[in-house]
Amino acid sequence: MKRRPRRTIPATLTALVMLAACVLVAISAIQLIIGQSPLISYRSVTDTLHRTHWNDTTILGAGVAAVLLGLVMLLAALLPGKPTVLPLTGGLDAGVTRRSLRHALQNTAASVDGVSRAQLKLGSRTIVARIRTDRTNTEGLTEAVRRALDQRLDEVTPLTRPATKIQLHATRNAP
Repeated sequence: MKRRPRRTIPATLTALVMLAACVLVAISAIQLIIGQSPLISYRSVTDTLHRTHWNDTTILGAGVAAVLLGLVMLLAALLPGKPTVLPLTGGLDAGVTRRSLRHALQNTAASVDGVSRAQLKLGSRTIVARIRTDRTNTEGLTEAVRRALDQRLDEVTPLTRPATKIQLHATRNAP
């Protein structure tokens, strides 16, 4: 049950470029039908293309740009993204969204005594918790946060359990 994200950005950009091209062609066709001079003249386009040579730098640049854009779009389509729903253990087809898991773990870390602020980054194999505290004595705080996060992960039971990293930042009080 690893639902993959939709590739909305490449699809939207492609659709907008295709829409713009279709609108230009439609406007030019309608203008020709009603007897007006078209927005983009067919004759000017063909004259420009006939004057252009294959070894011109503009043609080379446009070709390289088209190839790079095509490769980027191909990679966006083929490479898997981060799963949006992470599977849970058990026989059921159940999962938790990455966002929900991150918020639950962040709230758990923030609820530990001595933590003033918690930020959590949920990677594919690791959880990085950035903890801020106002305490001068931070002894044992890292382990308390790690235990709380491990207990919460035991309750949620994701199929693949990520490793936990804790980064503790204590604010310095001026004497």
